Amino acid sequence: MKTDKIILTDADGVCLDWEWAFGIWMSQHGFKMVDDGPLMYNVAKRYGLPKEQGRVLVKRFNESAAIGFLPSLRDAQYYIKRLHEEWGYKFHMISSLSTDENAQQLRKMNTRKLFGEDTFSHFIFLDTGADKDEVLKEYEGSGLLWVEDKYHNAIVGHELGLRSIVMEHGHNMDFDHQMIPRVKNWKQIYEMLANS
Repeated sequence: MKTDKIILTDADGVCLDWEWAFGIWMSQHGFKMVDDGPLMYNVAKRYGLPKEQGRVLVKRFNESAAIGFLPSLRDAQYYIKRLHEEWGYKFHMISSLSTDENAQQLRKMNTRKLFGEDTFSHFIFLDTGADKDEVLKEYEGSGLLWVEDKYHNAIVGHELGLRSIVMEHGHNMDFDHQMIPRVKNWKQIYEMLANS
């Protein structure tokens, strides 16, 4: 496979609407978001909880059946399918989901249902909340596109010679990096590639 036809992507907050699904799940479990919660990345702060409780709840959600039924984020389903079907791009998913094999299988099932059976040709799963530095080193110097919503991971990718893009959310609105564009949706990524 030609490496210029691979796009590296995070899952949650980039391809899948984890935030929305997690919010529903938290509400069903009796938790209420603080007023400015949508602007916060940290779940504990978002819900006014102790740090450890926030971490435990994210892990519980990521290993629950709900993880197999996340909707796509914004226009991701439409444009990821177009990039694959029209231009032959394959996607490598790098997700700090869980080390639980059932959760990983649910993530693959959900991804294939939304984006097609062979659009994502490679899945890399890390523990819940794990950094992606070591995994990204495997792609060092490749110049591949790397789409992420957590700007720390986007910066790491950029420093390793990837073409990082940040998917915009309330929690990363203050991110400003000369070499890393921030986009609102996959249509903008599609257009970037069309014009490159």
